[in-house]
Amino acid sequence: MQDQANKPAGVRQVTVLGAGAWGTAVAMALAQRHDVLLWGRNQAAMDDMAQARVNQHYLPGQPFPAGLKVSADFDAALAHVASPDSLLIAACPVAGLRPLLAQLKNYPIPNVVWLCKGFEYDTGLLPHQIVREVLGDSVAGGALSGPSFAQEVARGLPCALTIASSSAQLRDCVVATVHGGHLRVYSSTDLVGVEVGGAVKNVLAIATGVADGLGLGLNARAALITRGLAEITRLGTTLGGQTETFMGLTGMGDLILTCTGDLSRNRRVGLGLAEGKALNQIVQELGHVAEGVPCAKAVRELAARLGVDMPITNAVAGVLFDGDQPTAIVSRLLARDPRDEAVQR
Repeated sequence: MQDQANKPAGVRQVTVLGAGAWGTAVAMALAQRHDVLLWGRNQAAMDDMAQARVNQHYLPGQPFPAGLKVSADFDAALAHVASPDSLLIAACPVAGLRPLLAQLKNYPIPNVVWLCKGFEYDTGLLPHQIVREVLGDSVAGGALSGPSFAQEVARGLPCALTIASSSAQLRDCVVATVHGGHLRVYSSTDLVGVEVGGAVKNVLAIATGVADGLGLGLNARAALITRGLAEITRLGTTLGGQTETFMGLTGMGDLILTCTGDLSRNRRVGLGLAEGKALNQIVQELGHVAEGVPCAKAVRELAARLGVDMPITNAVAGVLFDGDQPTAIVSRLLARDPRDEAVQR
C-alpha cells in the first residue's frame, strides 16, 4: 500500500470488489488517477489478469492501466481502503450483494458504494435495503448508477453517472474520487428513485428487444420506451422515489441506453426471444448476467402487492416465466383500453 503521508494530493485508495465487466471497467477508469485494487474471488482468474494485464473473459482487448493492482486476497483488498478518505466499491450482481456484505461485516470499512441494479430475487428488496439489513446504519452507503456500458468506459469514452446517498460526506467522497477524466458524476439524495430506475429499465429493454426482433419498427420502440418510463415512475414514486429522478440519468437516460444500445445484454435477451430461442440458451450464449430476467419476476410480484399497473413488465414476465409467446407482449399491450396519457397512470 502506498504511504499515506507521501500520497499525491487528490489521490485516493480505492478497492473494487468484483472483477466482472463493470467492476473491471470502473477500476480501470479510476486507476488513471487513483491507487486502485481490483479484487476477484477466483484465484486462477486473478492470476491470469495479473500476468496478462487484461480481463480476457469480460473485456478482451482492453489492457489495464499500469497502476491497477489485481488480487484474490480479500484481507489485502480491505486493508487497501483502511484510510477514512478511501472508497470501497461493491461490483457484484444483486444476487451476490448480501453474501458479499456478510463478509464485509468482519472489517472496519469506512463506506460502501454499490454498482448493482435490480431487486433481490427472493425478498424483493432494493440494494440499499439489503445493505441496511446486513450492515445497519453505521456504514455510509450509496448507489453509483447511470447509463453506462462497461466496454465503452474501459475504452475511455465519455460517461455520466449519479451517486445517490443520504450521506453528504459519501456523496462528496464519490464525486471527488470518480468525477474527472472521461467520467462525470452528479449527486442525488433520492436513493430509492435511482435504484428503481436502474432495476426496471432492464425489464423494459427485454420488451424493446422483442419488438425490434419481431421487426415492429421504430414507432413501436419509441412507444415502449416512453410507456416504459411511465411504468418505472409509477412504481418508483409508490416506493418513495421522486418524479424528477426518473427524468434524469438513472431513469430516462439509462432506459434509452439499455433499450437501444447494441451492447445491452437485456436487449439481446429480447432479440433472442423474438428468434424463438429458449431462455436458457440465450443466457448461456450471453456469458454475462442479464439482470432483467430475474428482475422481471421480482418486479411483477412487487407491483401486484402494491397495486401498481405495469403492463409491459407483466407481459415480459409472462414470456419469460409463463410460456407466453413473444408476440403476446404486443397483442396484450395493443388490447388495453385507451386512456389519458399521464406519467401517473
